[in-house]
Amino acid sequence: MERYQQRFTALAARREGAFVPFVTLGDPNPELSLAIIDTLVEAGADALELGIPFSDPLADGPTIQNATLRAFAAGVTPTRCFEMLAAIREKHPDIPIGLLMYANLVFHKGIDAFYQRCAEVGVDSVLVADVPVEESAPFRAAALRHGIAPIFICPPNADDGLLREVAAHGRGYTYLLSRAGVTGTEQRAQLPLGHLIDKLTEYQAAPPLQGFGISEPSQVREALNAGAAGAISGSAIVRIIEQHHAQPEEMLRRLATFVTEMKAATRA
Repeated sequence: MERYQQRFTALAARREGAFVPFVTLGDPNPELSLAIIDTLVEAGADALELGIPFSDPLADGPTIQNATLRAFAAGVTPTRCFEMLAAIREKHPDIPIGLLMYANLVFHKGIDAFYQRCAEVGVDSVLVADVPVEESAPFRAAALRHGIAPIFICPPNADDGLLREVAAHGRGYTYLLSRAGVTGTEQRAQLPLGHLIDKLTEYQAAPPLQGFGISEPSQVREALNAGAAGAISGSAIVRIIEQHHAQPEEMLRRLATFVTEMKAATRA
């Protein structure tokens, strides 16, 4: 959890927002996936949001579902994902690492054992996409017991009660949805969300990062102008992997360019 606090403090001192890329672990295969993550960090990512492949991803659009299928085809399992996470943490000791996943993967290992394993490999946060904050007590208790930040989603239609719950129970950062629905750049982020950000700030929530439909530098700038601490981009990155994974050098070059341009938009 402390890595998030340290990163947000350092960014604020430089008058920068955070840019956080999302990729699916093991896409298109474990070896290239590690090279992709190295490229994202070296190009300027402020934190990482990583998915563990799951067979029924409710919140994922077709781009990220296809990433999951590529990872499965390469033989990626949750056990292999944790091995990869340990390698990522060893190589990048300071960057915050978050997992975005689904409850069945947690239940399969056992809630406490899952969060213990996260702590062992250096994960900083876990967002369980299909567990709303009001049903999260056993998850967040295990997370906090092992020093993992529980992350909660704040949807664009959140009422005051939900905003208070998210603020009270979330740590690390708050995942602020640009819009309802599934992930994907097919649908652009809907802005502004300033009223939600003002309320989250009032209730002392963890810093909000805006996600869903973030695919252009201008959208990063808009999120920051609305008061978000940064932006998360997934489908736009995964689409680069989808289109170019057969040419790894070209893929990595395009990923580096994309992250560099998105990160540049976080600077005042």
